[in-house]
Amino acid sequence: MIELKNYINGELVKPVSGEYIDNYEPATGKVYSKIPRSAESDVNQAVEAAKRAYPSWSTMRTEERSKIIMRLSELIDKNLDKLAAAESRDNGKPLWLATSVDIPRGRDNLAFFGTAIKHTQSESHRTGEGIINFTTRKPIGVAGCVSPWNLPLYLFSWKVAPALAAGNTVVAKPSEVTPMTAFMLSELCIEAGFPPGVFNIVQGLGGEAGNAIVSHPDVPMISFTGGTSTGEHIARTAAPMFKKLSLELGGKNPNIIFDDCDFDKMLKTTLKSSFANQGQICLCGSRIYVQKGIYEKFKAAFVERVSQMKVGLPHEQNDLGAIVSKPHFEKIQSYIQLAKEEGGTVLTGGETVNPGGEYSEGWYLRPTVIEGLNETCRTNQEEIFGPVVTIQPFEDREEALRLANSTGYGLASTVWTQNLNTAHWMADHIKAGIVWVNCWLLRDLRTPFGGVKNSGVGREGGWEALRFFTEAKNICIKF
Repeated sequence: MIELKNYINGELVKPVSGEYIDNYEPATGKVYSKIPRSAESDVNQAVEAAKRAYPSWSTMRTEERSKIIMRLSELIDKNLDKLAAAESRDNGKPLWLATSVDIPRGRDNLAFFGTAIKHTQSESHRTGEGIINFTTRKPIGVAGCVSPWNLPLYLFSWKVAPALAAGNTVVAKPSEVTPMTAFMLSELCIEAGFPPGVFNIVQGLGGEAGNAIVSHPDVPMISFTGGTSTGEHIARTAAPMFKKLSLELGGKNPNIIFDDCDFDKMLKTTLKSSFANQGQICLCGSRIYVQKGIYEKFKAAFVERVSQMKVGLPHEQNDLGAIVSKPHFEKIQSYIQLAKEEGGTVLTGGETVNPGGEYSEGWYLRPTVIEGLNETCRTNQEEIFGPVVTIQPFEDREEALRLANSTGYGLASTVWTQNLNTAHWMADHIKAGIVWVNCWLLRDLRTPFGGVKNSGVGREGGWEALRFFTEAKNICIKF
């Protein structure tokens, strides 16, 4: 039985209480490790360590900070296969996905911000004769970073990398559902030579350790990725304390397919955008709207391809692995039942899968396609976050736009068309932070990432992230 530890003040330590939480392997449904059940006392220790480390880290030469962050990126690359195997086991995702996407992206997040910080610029303005205004961006202090379970190391590093690069110290909490690669990262931080207290990782429950980070008076900024309801709680806690907030929350993303699309390319990509990582990506397109001219052709082809997708053990060559946890597995099943009650027809999928043997108690579900629901039903309004999509026809671009904007979310969207006017008109009018045209999940780390409406507040990525983790200071000199 693996026993994880916290990483506080440069050391691996047990929780103050001595209490632990069970960590389940999705593929088997069995406990395989123990997670520290950290509390306010553990967070206090981490924050105190971060506060002590801040003066020297924030004033360290940029090149030196960059070297330390780059060493951590290189160590991730050196241990890529080991980290990928751990990510697959901890999350249930296919090993090939963790190897080709999750861990390389964690490596690249650190490398991007570790080098980007060397290329930042200050602004200066000549206001008049003998008057100069110049603006600097200064780190703020201790950054609180709370990350989700769907892309564990990928999104954990996405937060801590810009915070550290900008000169802040960090107290971070990974999801208690998928804590393993964050723990392994803490071991690599020691090897990389991070000064004590600069980067602290506290394991535990969101309502305990996470809440202690969010509410701590000496943590002036919070970066959170997760569910909208949790984001609401964080906002209610942090806003009266005037903390800076970056909240990347839920999505109910539309995939809009016009009849002039490149059909084969669209179909291949739509399979990915619907069911990648078991549909457990905030950017997946769970509402598929197809123009009437090709609706029946799409339905037949899509359902056939989905029915052929392989569901099974994460370490084998399957399209989908296991659902991340039993509660989430049951939640997805409840939405499939709800869709039937709302009048929907399951065209394929919805059944559980039993690989047998030691994996017979794992959480496996066939990818599901549902037809016959309107845009106002709960199935089309609420985030399911699993391998479940609905399909619905539309007449013209005006109807497609109305359907796309019919939910309270506004994270991402995909538009398939060969018509330049249609592409630009839809992209301009869809209420979402990200619009992909004739593609999906093509990410450039320099671009802003985030949503509108209930999908969050603020932007991550590139200069947006570095701006969030710094404050602007204007200095006016008359000479």
